[in-house]
Amino acid sequence: QYAVYTTNSIERMNKELRKRLKPMNSLTNIESAEKIIYLQATDYNEKWFGRAIRGFADPRTKAAFEEMFMARYGPLRTKEET
Repeated sequence: QYAVYTTNSIERMNKELRKRLKPMNSLTNIESAEKIIYLQATDYNEKWFGRAIRGFADPRTKAAFEEMFMARYGPLRTKEET
C-alpha cells in the first residue's frame, strides 16, 4: 500500500480547481482543461504570492509553463481588453 501526503496549500489548490471545474459538466478537449488548470495555478500564485505552490514559483519552471501556454494559446488578454 502507498500513502500520499499533501500539504494544506496543495489541498487548497485542489479545492480551488474543483470549485472552478464543477460548473462545467464537461470540457471540450484536454487543452481546455490544461488552460483552466494553468490559469488557476497562476491566479493562485498571484493571490498568495509569498505562499506559491512549490515548483510553480521556480523561475525556470514558471518560464517553461509560460512558454508552453503561449505556444498553445497565444498571449492572454488583460481584464481591460475583455
